[in-house]
Amino acid sequence: MTASASTDRLKELGSARLGPLLLKYSLPAVVGTVVMSIYNIIDSIVIGHAIPDPNVVSGIAVTFPVMNIATAFGMLIGAGCATRISIVMGQSNKPLAELILGNSVMLTLIIGIFYISLFTIFLDPILYMFGASHNSLPYAREFLLWVLPGMVLMNLTFSYNNVMRATGYPKKAMATNLIGAGMNVVLAPLFLFGFHWGIRGAAIATDISMIVTAFFVMRHFFQKESELHFVRGTFHFDWPVIKSVLYIGMAPFLINVAGAGINAIVNNSLLKYGGDNAIAAVVVFNRYVTVFVMIVIGICQGMQPILGYNYGARRLNRLFGTLRLAAGTALVITTLGSILGAISPRAIASMFMTDEGQIECAIICLRITTMGFWMVGFQIVGTNFFQSLGMAGKAVFLSLTRQIIFMIPLLVLLPPHFGLNGVWAAYPISDCVATVVTTLMLLWQIRKIKAETLRACGQ
Repeated sequence: MTASASTDRLKELGSARLGPLLLKYSLPAVVGTVVMSIYNIIDSIVIGHAIPDPNVVSGIAVTFPVMNIATAFGMLIGAGCATRISIVMGQSNKPLAELILGNSVMLTLIIGIFYISLFTIFLDPILYMFGASHNSLPYAREFLLWVLPGMVLMNLTFSYNNVMRATGYPKKAMATNLIGAGMNVVLAPLFLFGFHWGIRGAAIATDISMIVTAFFVMRHFFQKESELHFVRGTFHFDWPVIKSVLYIGMAPFLINVAGAGINAIVNNSLLKYGGDNAIAAVVVFNRYVTVFVMIVIGICQGMQPILGYNYGARRLNRLFGTLRLAAGTALVITTLGSILGAISPRAIASMFMTDEGQIECAIICLRITTMGFWMVGFQIVGTNFFQSLGMAGKAVFLSLTRQIIFMIPLLVLLPPHFGLNGVWAAYPISDCVATVVTTLMLLWQIRKIKAETLRACGQ
């Protein structure tokens, strides 16, 4: 790739029409994020139909918090790395971007080895803490023991797809994810139905897919013709760079850790008020809404390099125009999710389970929990707006409002009075309140950025 082509690839972030530009960056990102979610969705669907024991669905449910924490460690580095690189590339500081890339890869590998070792040693106590029963524990343990070693590869894949996209390769980032997802679609049914490997077959299929995808992603950064690639001398710890990456990555990290904590509280409440059937029902809800949330996250990943570049270049019309476009699109997507959850809960539940008692419980779950889901898209975009601008403290606060600050008190107050329905009702209420807070903070921040820019122009 020529130098002029590299420059044009980045200049379009500051000059191309916003609608086509956001589509160009978001569409591959949406495909990538949805593809990543397909790994878990396929596992849930295939396992639910291949293994007749209804406890297997509950077992998969209690693995979600562990998987969320593993993903959180990857996003701690990957999201911070992608955002910092977008901002410094907008400031035309490529050597610093290369240093950020080298440091981030080392951090991802070191942290991955640490958390995998920790989870493996304390797996049973962790699963009990997250709501496993004696019936579901064997399935949860077997699945995680096989899938955990591959999680560091998923961290590399997901994180550095973001960097690939942020440096001008959205289609290539999409293609690498499609390769892995395609393999998982083929291998998971083969290993469960063909080889009869049970729950470990789904985990092995996921591991193989992660290996292949990680290879293609990392190969990109070893190619010198890539806009940003590994450079000798950048693989040494630079503490100011590490702190800047961790500071920005803390928001998505806390979102996922908070999600794991909420899952633990929810699962224990469900076990108390509804038993294993209720825990199985939350599998359906989580897997269903994940598709829509991942589409919104893909939009956020597509808008992130545009926001970061234009914020670094102080082009406010493009900055706020991108925000409006992304927020409106996300709102439409999650509204569609709410509508489908209300009108087709049985069809959705039947995709993941065959036991009629579990299906009936999942129908009630979907009808209540998706009532406020239509607002979630806007709330996610608002949180990612602050993260994309490097305002990690505000992004962290907003990420905690929905899942910690509002959700936990509701889970304490509602179930003793309303039983299982009180657990489900905590979701739409926290969605509503968190969206109001996000709206107020966005309006305040937009006015502040405009005022600061006016003062700077007047000097």
